[in-house]
Amino acid sequence: MNKIYHLSTCGTCKKILEETNAKARGFELQDIKKEKITPAQLDEMKALAGSYESLFSRRSQQYRPMGLHEKNLTEEDYRTLILQEYSFLKRPVAIVGNKIYMGAAVKEI
Repeated sequence: MNKIYHLSTCGTCKKILEETNAKARGFELQDIKKEKITPAQLDEMKALAGSYESLFSRRSQQYRPMGLHEKNLTEEDYRTLILQEYSFLKRPVAIVGNKIYMGAAVKEI
């Protein structure tokens, strides 16, 4: 499966999708704001990435207001937060076969 999880309102995501020509190359695109990530999808990403923490974006505008920068988060916390708020997923995330690419690394696909 070749799939990219992105946010249509994110300038970085738009730029990377354009640069990689993902749609024309047959990638399935999922706008995570319109179609929430399912627990199964997140678990698949974690299996490829190695941890939920590696999928977690501390750059989310929700991170500091929620006081998360002052807490020691567990893997289960990261999983719950990503499922709860789409902006906590580092993006875009591309799955190509059995490899995962996150953020700027998606340009390598």
